[in-house]
Amino acid sequence: MEPIQVLILMGSKSDRPIMEKTEAVLDAFDVPYRTMIRSAHRTPEATIEAVKAAEAAGCQVFICAAGMAAHLAGVVCSKTVKPVIGVPIAAGPLQGEDALHSTVMMPPGLPVATVGINGAKNAGLLAIQMLAQHDERLTRLLKEDRAAQAEAILAEG
Repeated sequence: MEPIQVLILMGSKSDRPIMEKTEAVLDAFDVPYRTMIRSAHRTPEATIEAVKAAEAAGCQVFICAAGMAAHLAGVVCSKTVKPVIGVPIAAGPLQGEDALHSTVMMPPGLPVATVGINGAKNAGLLAIQMLAQHDERLTRLLKEDRAAQAEAILAEG
């Protein structure tokens, strides 16, 4: 695996349209990442192998997206001490409420940062904030992004 700073894992290809927002954020900040489809339930061994390979490639943050029985972030968290961000995906009859609760209600000692349902853009930005703790370039770019957001609101009147 090529050097990366972020690994994006999603439970199925149906999550891709939402997670493209995370990829767009990482692209905008020029942060190297890799995206893979892995299932906590259907491919647990491959999921663990992906975590190990990503860490060997320098990964600093994991972003995990899953709907319904959203255990992907928890499985990843159990195999790394790097930050894990969960993105609950609106799917199934509960439209992401079940995924939100599965992701946010981790047992003590295994924290997963969780963004809102379908909050892929915020997941990308949170990963950038985590990486910016030791990266002046990312800190500067985040400040510029926040200033641009403020200007856009003020320009609306």
